[in-house]
Amino acid sequence: MKQSIKLELKEARLMVAAAIARAQEMGVLETVCIVDDGGYPLALERMDGARITGPQIAWNKAFTAAGHKRSTHLFNTLPNGPALPGNEAFGIQWSFDGKFAIFVGGYPIVVNGEVIGGVGLSGGNGEQDTACGVAALQALQDALAGAGFDVMVAADIKK
Repeated sequence: MKQSIKLELKEARLMVAAAIARAQEMGVLETVCIVDDGGYPLALERMDGARITGPQIAWNKAFTAAGHKRSTHLFNTLPNGPALPGNEAFGIQWSFDGKFAIFVGGYPIVVNGEVIGGVGLSGGNGEQDTACGVAALQALQDALAGAGFDVMVAADIKK
């Protein structure tokens, strides 16, 4: 029998707050979504003035990162991104009724080596979405410091 770690609303809200704080520092309007290990939202916030398309895009990115256990941009990163034309996962973005995202802004939440959820961002460019995603992961690491949890804080995650 395996025991698992579950992300809860308290941690999800903390991660959203950190991502939004980073977005405010950069002057970018973001939507942030934190999902559980099944890809369903625990917390989703769209900053005032952010695009109305942001919530669905952020959720798609978080869903993909959690479900496929890799940062979304790694699917189309040259030269061997699996979703690039001619590679083994070309067309995967049409899976799950188009909910599968293969561009920058989705990061798995990895604690003690286990993917327990995902964070997705929409609103900035790739660098901005990445900075906000890493800020969310860092906030989780900081919150769990000393409690026996190892949180992976990185942009390029593949589990």
